[in-house]
Amino acid sequence: MKINIKNMVCDRCTSAVKILFKDLNIPISSLELGEVETVNVLTPSELTILNDHLKKQGFELLEDAVKKQIEQIKKVIILKINELDIDEDFILSKFISKKFSKDYSSLSKIFSVNENITLEQYFILQKIEKAKELLLYNEVTLTEISQKLGYKSVQYLSAQFKNTTGFTPTCFKTLKSKNRIALDQI
Repeated sequence: MKINIKNMVCDRCTSAVKILFKDLNIPISSLELGEVETVNVLTPSELTILNDHLKKQGFELLEDAVKKQIEQIKKVIILKINELDIDEDFILSKFISKKFSKDYSSLSKIFSVNENITLEQYFILQKIEKAKELLLYNEVTLTEISQKLGYKSVQYLSAQFKNTTGFTPTCFKTLKSKNRIALDQI
């Protein structure tokens, strides 16, 4: 049985959902972002119990076709960003239209109405989240991050980063480092 789950956006989410299914003794045959395939068909009462447990962890069963499509769009965007191979000439509208074989404007409208954010804004927020993650790992330079995430320049990434977080990438990295040191001393 294929089950769609809202708010599964990263590997930690996948791990949390996997543990939850194991704790509920629901065997699964496959698991990926936003989607779990169970070995057996679940009864309505099992689905209710599952949904209650998912909600406690910030997830939710998706039963509505529009919600499923929105989660699929989010998943495609997150997977694209996680590849760290976005060309500087990348055009989100073409990418989404091609992936879903649908008109971008209709997908964008559905997304905006239901998420209260445009697809473009969501894409930018996800790229900034990935940039924050990469900054904290301290394994790549800001120049490499900007290239991997499709920015035309470090300045453009920095401006978008500051606009989104309120901090420059360097200031963010410094603050996070200081906070880690302070937490380690407690």
